[in-house]
Amino acid sequence: MNTYTKYAPNVFLAKTEEEHKKGDTIIMTSKYGRESTHIVYNLIGKKEGYYYYSIVRDEATSYAEKKADKLLDLADKAESKSYDCWKASQEGRDFLRLAEPIKIGHHSEKRHRALIERNHNRMGKSVEYSKKAEELKEKASYWEDKAKEINLSMPQSVEYFKKKLDKAKEVQKIIKNMKPKERPHAYSLQYANKEVKELTEKYNKSLILWG
Repeated sequence: MNTYTKYAPNVFLAKTEEEHKKGDTIIMTSKYGRESTHIVYNLIGKKEGYYYYSIVRDEATSYAEKKADKLLDLADKAESKSYDCWKASQEGRDFLRLAEPIKIGHHSEKRHRALIERNHNRMGKSVEYSKKAEELKEKASYWEDKAKEINLSMPQSVEYFKKKLDKAKEVQKIIKNMKPKERPHAYSLQYANKEVKELTEKYNKSLILWG
């Protein structure tokens, strides 16, 4: 059975008993017993009879994209229900538009009050579904942004961190060449050095995983 083992934040390797080559398709099993298909990328190491590989999910759509799509679908349904409730709240509109007072004791009193109450409840439901749709859209927007993020779990992280590292080195060089009093603040160089160090570590890890 192929299982996951954590390598870095957001990055899990495949721990396998069998040896594989790049491009092989394997079935991974989570600690909850859920199975999913992955593609083998690089051999990261071998320890105590197990092979450790970087892997990517064998699917065209990421989890974040699926989550966003599902939320947007729910938002569309909520908006549809909101419209249906609004439309239903227009019952007897022509009569109510006349602003006829409720005739106390008249045989129409009960129907008149019931109509107003029904429409009031329907309008309340319409507003409720509308608010729900907006909440779902906001959540979908969050997952859409997540789908655009690049981290070490993705092969494209090599190019991504290389560009970020090159830019950080340029900034570092500029700050180094500045006189201390010309720098944005007293810790500018320390921050620049830290940024270069952290990005160098991430870039090196991306090369091990996906290079």
